[in-house]
Amino acid sequence: MNSFDGDTTEPGAAPEQDQFLLPVADGERITVMLAAFEGWNDAGEAASDSLRYLNKAWGGKKVASIDADEYYDFQFTRPTVRRNAAGERKIKWPSTRIYKAAAPDSNVDVIFVQGIEPSYKWRAYTAELLVHAEALKVDYVVLVGALLADVPHSRPIPVSTSSDDPQLRERLNLEPSQYEGPVGIVGVLSEVALLAGIPTLSLWAAVPHYVAQAPSPKAQLALLNRVEELLQVPLDTHELAEEAAAWERGVDELATEDPEIAAYVRQLEEAKDTADLPEASGESIAREFERYLKRRGRDKP
Repeated sequence: MNSFDGDTTEPGAAPEQDQFLLPVADGERITVMLAAFEGWNDAGEAASDSLRYLNKAWGGKKVASIDADEYYDFQFTRPTVRRNAAGERKIKWPSTRIYKAAAPDSNVDVIFVQGIEPSYKWRAYTAELLVHAEALKVDYVVLVGALLADVPHSRPIPVSTSSDDPQLRERLNLEPSQYEGPVGIVGVLSEVALLAGIPTLSLWAAVPHYVAQAPSPKAQLALLNRVEELLQVPLDTHELAEEAAAWERGVDELATEDPEIAAYVRQLEEAKDTADLPEASGESIAREFERYLKRRGRDKP
Protein backbone atom coordinates (compact mmCIF):
# COMPACT_ATOMS: atom_id res chain seq x y z
CA MET A 1 0.00 0.00 0.00
CA ASN A 2 1.32 3.41 -0.92
CA SER A 3 1.70 6.36 1.41
CA PHE A 4 -0.64 9.32 1.11
CA ASP A 5 -0.53 11.15 -2.20
CA GLY A 6 -1.94 14.64 -2.09
CA ASP A 7 -2.74 14.63 -5.81
CA THR A 8 -6.38 13.64 -6.07
CA THR A 9 -7.11 14.36 -9.72
CA GLU A 10 -9.09 11.65 -11.44
CA PRO A 11 -7.25 10.03 -14.36
CA GLY A 12 -8.70 11.15 -17.66
CA ALA A 13 -9.73 14.59 -16.41
CA ALA A 14 -9.22 17.53 -18.71
CA PRO A 15 -5.95 19.47 -18.39
CA GLU A 16 -5.89 21.77 -15.40
CA GLN A 17 -5.70 24.92 -17.50
CA ASP A 18 -9.11 24.02 -18.97
CA GLN A 19 -10.73 23.42 -15.61
CA PHE A 20 -11.43 26.95 -14.41
CA LEU A 21 -15.10 27.77 -14.18
CA LEU A 22 -15.28 30.97 -16.17
CA PRO A 23 -12.80 33.34 -17.82
CA VAL A 24 -13.88 36.84 -16.79
CA ALA A 25 -12.62 40.31 -17.52
CA ASP A 26 -10.43 42.04 -14.95
CA GLY A 27 -12.56 43.46 -12.17
CA GLU A 28 -15.67 41.52 -13.12
CA ARG A 29 -17.03 39.39 -10.28
CA ILE A 30 -18.90 36.12 -10.46
CA THR A 31 -21.06 34.45 -7.84
CA VAL A 32 -20.91 30.67 -7.47
CA MET A 33 -23.31 28.64 -5.35
CA LEU A 34 -21.69 25.61 -3.71
CA ALA A 35 -24.25 23.17 -2.31
CA ALA A 36 -23.93 19.93 -0.33
CA PHE A 37 -26.48 17.97 1.66
CA GLU A 38 -26.05 15.54 4.52
CA GLY A 39 -27.60 12.13 4.01
CA TRP A 40 -27.86 9.90 0.96
CA ASN A 41 -25.61 12.14 -1.19
CA ASP A 42 -22.84 12.41 1.40
CA ALA A 43 -20.77 9.23 1.90
CA GLY A 44 -18.38 9.66 4.80
CA GLU A 45 -19.79 13.19 5.15
CA ALA A 46 -17.05 14.21 2.73
CA ALA A 47 -19.22 16.64 0.73
CA SER A 48 -20.78 18.48 3.66
CA ASP A 49 -17.45 18.56 5.54
CA SER A 50 -15.67 20.08 2.52
CA LEU A 51 -18.15 22.96 2.37
CA ARG A 52 -18.01 23.49 6.13
CA TYR A 53 -14.22 23.68 5.83
CA LEU A 54 -14.41 26.33 3.10
CA ASN A 55 -17.16 28.31 4.79
CA LYS A 56 -15.13 28.54 7.99
CA ALA A 57 -11.88 29.33 6.18
CA TRP A 58 -13.49 32.16 4.21
CA GLY A 59 -15.56 33.56 7.06
CA GLY A 60 -18.98 32.97 5.52
CA LYS A 61 -21.86 35.00 6.95
CA LYS A 62 -25.35 33.59 7.20
CA VAL A 63 -27.71 35.39 4.82
CA ALA A 64 -30.78 33.12 4.73
CA SER A 65 -32.29 29.82 5.81
CA ILE A 66 -35.16 27.56 4.76
CA ASP A 67 -37.95 26.77 7.20
CA ALA A 68 -37.52 23.23 8.50
CA ASP A 69 -41.22 22.60 9.27
CA GLU A 70 -42.14 22.52 5.59
CA TYR A 71 -39.63 19.91 4.46
CA TYR A 72 -38.50 17.54 7.24
CA ASP A 73 -39.95 14.51 8.99
CA PHE A 74 -38.72 15.09 12.53
CA GLN A 75 -39.24 11.44 13.46
CA PHE A 76 -36.69 10.55 10.78
CA THR A 77 -34.42 13.61 10.98
CA ARG A 78 -34.71 14.41 14.65
CA PRO A 79 -33.82 17.73 16.29
CA THR A 80 -30.99 17.53 18.81
CA VAL A 81 -30.42 19.10 22.21
CA ARG A 82 -27.16 20.96 22.77
CA ARG A 83 -25.72 23.33 25.32
CA ASN A 84 -24.63 26.81 24.34
CA ALA A 85 -21.59 28.68 25.64
CA ALA A 86 -23.56 29.70 28.72
CA GLY A 87 -24.44 26.10 29.50
CA GLU A 88 -28.11 26.47 28.53
CA ARG A 89 -29.88 23.63 26.76
CA LYS A 90 -31.11 24.54 23.27
CA ILE A 91 -32.91 22.47 20.64
CA LYS A 92 -31.20 22.53 17.25
CA TRP A 93 -33.65 21.90 14.43
CA PRO A 94 -32.74 20.37 11.07
CA SER A 95 -32.46 23.15 8.53
CA THR A 96 -30.84 24.44 5.39
CA ARG A 97 -28.55 27.40 5.94
CA ILE A 98 -27.24 29.76 3.29
CA TYR A 99 -23.99 31.68 3.77
CA LYS A 100 -22.08 34.18 1.67
CA ALA A 101 -18.32 34.68 1.51
CA ALA A 102 -15.78 36.37 -0.73
CA ALA A 103 -12.99 34.04 -1.83
CA PRO A 104 -9.71 35.72 -0.80
CA ASP A 105 -7.65 37.49 -3.47
CA SER A 106 -10.11 36.68 -6.23
CA ASN A 107 -13.11 37.98 -8.11
CA VAL A 108 -15.33 35.14 -6.85
CA ASP A 109 -18.18 35.44 -4.35
CA VAL A 110 -19.40 32.12 -2.97
CA ILE A 111 -22.86 31.17 -1.70
CA PHE A 112 -22.71 28.11 0.54
CA VAL A 113 -25.82 25.94 0.85
CA GLN A 114 -25.50 23.52 3.76
CA GLY A 115 -28.29 21.32 5.03
CA ILE A 116 -29.83 17.90 5.38
CA GLU A 117 -31.58 16.22 2.49
CA PRO A 118 -35.28 17.07 2.96
CA SER A 119 -38.01 14.51 3.57
CA TYR A 120 -40.86 16.22 1.69
CA LYS A 121 -41.72 18.52 -1.23
CA TRP A 122 -38.44 18.33 -3.08
CA ARG A 123 -39.71 20.40 -6.00
CA ALA A 124 -40.93 23.17 -3.72
CA TYR A 125 -37.68 22.97 -1.75
CA THR A 126 -35.46 23.33 -4.81
CA ALA A 127 -37.66 26.13 -6.14
CA GLU A 128 -37.20 27.99 -2.85
CA LEU A 129 -33.44 27.52 -3.08
CA LEU A 130 -33.45 28.99 -6.59
CA VAL A 131 -35.39 32.03 -5.37
CA HIS A 132 -32.49 32.66 -3.02
CA ALA A 133 -30.03 32.03 -5.85
CA GLU A 134 -31.76 34.64 -8.00
CA ALA A 135 -31.83 37.17 -5.14
CA LEU A 136 -28.11 36.60 -4.53
CA LYS A 137 -27.35 36.90 -8.27
CA VAL A 138 -25.82 33.44 -8.60
CA ASP A 139 -24.03 32.87 -11.92
CA TYR A 140 -23.15 29.17 -11.49
CA VAL A 141 -24.22 26.28 -9.30
CA VAL A 142 -21.67 23.66 -8.23
CA LEU A 143 -23.20 20.64 -6.50
CA VAL A 144 -20.93 18.57 -4.28
CA GLY A 145 -21.59 14.93 -3.39
CA ALA A 146 -19.84 11.76 -2.27
CA LEU A 147 -20.68 8.14 -2.99
CA LEU A 148 -19.46 4.73 -1.86
CA ALA A 149 -17.39 2.91 -4.46
CA ASP A 150 -14.97 0.02 -5.03
CA VAL A 151 -11.84 2.17 -4.84
CA PRO A 152 -8.71 1.66 -2.74
CA HIS A 153 -8.01 4.08 0.11
CA SER A 154 -4.30 4.02 -0.78
CA ARG A 155 -4.67 5.68 -4.17
CA PRO A 156 -5.81 9.21 -5.10
CA ILE A 157 -9.54 9.57 -4.47
CA PRO A 158 -11.37 9.90 -7.82
CA VAL A 159 -13.55 12.97 -8.23
CA SER A 160 -15.85 12.95 -11.24
CA THR A 161 -16.99 16.24 -12.74
CA SER A 162 -20.04 16.30 -14.99
CA SER A 163 -22.60 18.70 -16.38
CA ASP A 164 -25.74 18.54 -18.48
CA ASP A 165 -25.18 22.12 -19.66
CA PRO A 166 -23.79 21.90 -23.24
CA GLN A 167 -21.82 25.16 -23.13
CA LEU A 168 -20.28 24.37 -19.76
CA ARG A 169 -19.35 20.88 -20.93
CA GLU A 170 -17.62 22.24 -24.00
CA ARG A 171 -15.68 24.92 -22.13
CA LEU A 172 -14.51 22.60 -19.36
CA ASN A 173 -14.14 19.53 -21.59
CA LEU A 174 -16.59 17.54 -19.48
CA GLU A 175 -18.83 14.59 -20.14
CA PRO A 176 -22.53 14.37 -19.28
CA SER A 177 -23.35 12.05 -16.41
CA GLN A 178 -24.18 8.52 -17.60
CA TYR A 179 -25.85 7.55 -14.33
CA GLU A 180 -29.36 6.09 -14.39
CA GLY A 181 -31.23 5.14 -11.25
CA PRO A 182 -32.45 6.65 -7.98
CA VAL A 183 -31.36 10.22 -7.29
CA GLY A 184 -31.00 12.37 -4.22
CA ILE A 185 -31.65 16.06 -3.71
CA VAL A 186 -28.36 16.87 -5.48
CA GLY A 187 -29.66 15.37 -8.73
CA VAL A 188 -33.01 17.12 -8.42
CA LEU A 189 -31.40 20.51 -7.73
CA SER A 190 -29.10 20.03 -10.72
CA GLU A 191 -32.03 19.55 -13.10
CA VAL A 192 -34.11 22.38 -11.63
CA ALA A 193 -31.17 24.82 -11.73
CA LEU A 194 -30.53 24.01 -15.39
CA LEU A 195 -34.22 24.47 -16.20
CA ALA A 196 -33.96 27.88 -14.53
CA GLY A 197 -31.09 28.77 -16.87
CA ILE A 198 -28.25 28.60 -14.33
CA PRO A 199 -25.18 26.72 -15.61
CA THR A 200 -24.67 23.80 -13.24
CA LEU A 201 -22.08 21.12 -12.70
CA SER A 202 -21.64 18.31 -10.19
CA LEU A 203 -18.60 17.01 -8.31
CA TRP A 204 -18.68 13.50 -6.84
CA ALA A 205 -15.96 11.96 -4.71
CA ALA A 206 -15.68 8.16 -4.59
CA VAL A 207 -15.30 7.04 -0.96
CA PRO A 208 -13.90 3.52 -0.33
CA HIS A 209 -16.92 1.53 0.79
CA TYR A 210 -14.97 -0.49 3.36
CA VAL A 211 -14.13 2.72 5.29
CA ALA A 212 -17.42 4.52 4.81
CA GLN A 213 -17.73 6.00 8.29
CA ALA A 214 -17.18 9.70 8.83
CA PRO A 215 -14.96 11.58 8.73
CA SER A 216 -13.35 10.91 5.36
CA PRO A 217 -10.61 13.57 5.14
CA LYS A 218 -8.95 12.20 2.03
CA ALA A 219 -12.18 12.40 0.04
CA GLN A 220 -12.84 15.82 1.54
CA LEU A 221 -9.40 16.97 0.39
CA ALA A 222 -10.01 15.59 -3.10
CA LEU A 223 -13.21 17.64 -3.40
CA LEU A 224 -11.50 20.79 -2.15
CA ASN A 225 -8.67 20.34 -4.66
CA ARG A 226 -11.23 20.15 -7.46
CA VAL A 227 -13.05 23.24 -6.18
CA GLU A 228 -9.67 25.00 -6.07
CA GLU A 229 -9.09 24.17 -9.73
CA LEU A 230 -12.56 25.22 -10.82
CA LEU A 231 -12.54 28.56 -9.02
CA GLN A 232 -8.80 29.20 -9.47
CA VAL A 233 -8.63 30.20 -5.81
CA PRO A 234 -5.67 28.93 -3.75
CA LEU A 235 -6.68 27.00 -0.64
CA ASP A 236 -4.64 26.34 2.47
CA THR A 237 -5.27 22.64 3.05
CA HIS A 238 -2.06 21.70 4.90
CA GLU A 239 -3.90 20.75 8.08
CA LEU A 240 -6.45 18.69 6.19
CA ALA A 241 -3.68 16.99 4.19
CA GLU A 242 -2.08 15.91 7.46
CA GLU A 243 -5.43 14.52 8.63
CA ALA A 244 -5.82 12.66 5.35
CA ALA A 245 -2.33 11.16 5.70
CA ALA A 246 -3.08 10.06 9.26
CA TRP A 247 -6.42 8.59 8.11
CA GLU A 248 -4.67 6.57 5.41
CA ARG A 249 -2.06 5.27 7.84
CA GLY A 250 -4.84 4.24 10.22
CA VAL A 251 -6.68 2.34 7.48
CA ASP A 252 -3.39 0.68 6.46
CA GLU A 253 -2.95 -0.57 10.02
CA LEU A 254 -6.49 -1.90 10.21
CA ALA A 255 -6.13 -3.65 6.85
CA THR A 256 -2.92 -5.42 7.84
CA GLU A 257 -4.71 -6.88 10.87
CA ASP A 258 -7.27 -8.63 8.65
CA PRO A 259 -5.80 -10.80 5.84
CA GLU A 260 -9.06 -10.82 3.90
CA ILE A 261 -9.33 -7.03 3.87
CA ALA A 262 -5.64 -6.70 3.00
CA ALA A 263 -6.09 -9.04 0.03
CA TYR A 264 -9.18 -7.15 -1.10
CA VAL A 265 -7.35 -3.81 -0.92
CA ARG A 266 -4.47 -5.23 -3.00
CA GLN A 267 -7.00 -6.40 -5.58
CA LEU A 268 -8.51 -2.90 -5.77
CA GLU A 269 -5.03 -1.37 -6.05
CA GLU A 270 -4.08 -3.66 -8.92
CA ALA A 271 -7.31 -2.90 -10.76
CA LYS A 272 -6.83 0.84 -10.25
CA ASP A 273 -3.18 0.80 -11.33
CA THR A 274 -3.98 -1.24 -14.44
CA ALA A 275 -6.76 1.15 -15.42
CA ASP A 276 -4.41 4.11 -15.01
CA LEU A 277 -1.54 2.74 -17.12
CA PRO A 278 -2.63 4.41 -20.41
CA GLU A 279 -2.48 7.79 -18.67
CA ALA A 280 1.29 7.53 -18.15
CA SER A 281 1.82 9.69 -21.22
CA GLY A 282 4.02 12.72 -21.79
CA GLU A 283 1.00 15.02 -21.62
CA SER A 284 -0.17 13.51 -18.34
CA ILE A 285 3.29 13.77 -16.76
CA ALA A 286 3.66 17.38 -17.88
CA ARG A 287 0.24 18.20 -16.44
CA GLU A 288 1.13 16.69 -13.05
CA PHE A 289 4.48 18.53 -12.98
CA GLU A 290 2.76 21.83 -13.75
CA ARG A 291 0.31 21.25 -10.89
CA TYR A 292 3.22 20.44 -8.55
CA LEU A 293 5.02 23.67 -9.44
CA LYS A 294 1.88 25.73 -8.87
CA ARG A 295 1.30 24.24 -5.43
CA ARG A 296 4.97 24.58 -4.50
CA GLY A 297 4.83 28.25 -5.45
CA ARG A 298 1.80 28.77 -3.18
CA ASP A 299 3.60 27.08 -0.28
CA LYS A 300 6.51 29.55 -0.35
CA PRO A 301 6.32 32.37 2.22
